[in-house]
Amino acid sequence: MPITPTPSIWMNGRLVDWDKAMVHVGTHTLHYGTGIFEGVRAYETAQGPGLFRLTPHIERLYRSGHILGMPMTFSVFEIVEATKQVVRTTGLNSCYVRPLAYYGYGEMGLDTGPCEVDIAIMAWGWASVRGAATDARGLRLKVSSWRRHDHNIMPPEAKTVGNYVNSSLAKAEARKAGYDDCIMLNPQGFIAECTAENIFVVRNGVIHTPPLSAGGLEGITHDSVRTIARDLGYEVRATELSRSDLYIADEIFVCGTASEVNLVESVDDRSVGYPGPVGTAVRQAFRNAVRGEDPRYSSWVEVA
Repeated sequence: MPITPTPSIWMNGRLVDWDKAMVHVGTHTLHYGTGIFEGVRAYETAQGPGLFRLTPHIERLYRSGHILGMPMTFSVFEIVEATKQVVRTTGLNSCYVRPLAYYGYGEMGLDTGPCEVDIAIMAWGWASVRGAATDARGLRLKVSSWRRHDHNIMPPEAKTVGNYVNSSLAKAEARKAGYDDCIMLNPQGFIAECTAENIFVVRNGVIHTPPLSAGGLEGITHDSVRTIARDLGYEVRATELSRSDLYIADEIFVCGTASEVNLVESVDDRSVGYPGPVGTAVRQAFRNAVRGEDPRYSSWVEVA
């Protein structure tokens, strides 16, 4: 989906005109993929644009930096406030926000020690990456031939720029084969996640989702959905899941910041229950929560 420019991008403590927010071709992260980033959504609420779980997203950005040994140049509070400032400058009621920390220009080579850390925040209007068509019919998924990273190869719990080469390859494979997305297995053959979404499998009224040890990202939306599901009265378990568990599921649904909550119609051309009652209920409750319409989750929405 194309990016529509907005007035300003925050870079290292100041607002820069969209068209002037540039980096040098010698920027370290451009060469080595050593950046970290977040995706945050602002939704239209009665009080104005509301950023959904903004502070937890920025806290995860800092955890990613800590995993990489990247020294951050601003505090969590400063980045939270800068994000709100950027959203206000867009004039949009809802938008997608991308905070990014990266090693900048000045040093080259694998050693990041001498490198300076730059931070940028941009926001633009962006509807759900899935769109109305897949929302109406459900997702068609396949199990990817690409495996999710092992914990001792690339840290999957850090939302790093380089990690997403893995996801991009898997996504391209799925789309070329005629599917909406794919499910990735870890090196041990258990389900990790989709290319940019956590996954839930429903069986006999119980919701199962892979543990973090399986290699998925510690999703903010994932945490929100688990809380919502439990509040709706469903049991949610962290369970190692095999490929066969997908085929015999009563329902499958996936979630992520960019795509929100989506129901799955089939995996590897094997139909699953669609639309299922559990996923449908969770999706509607999630939609209410992000727009500040459910007082139980009002603390999750930070007005810009």
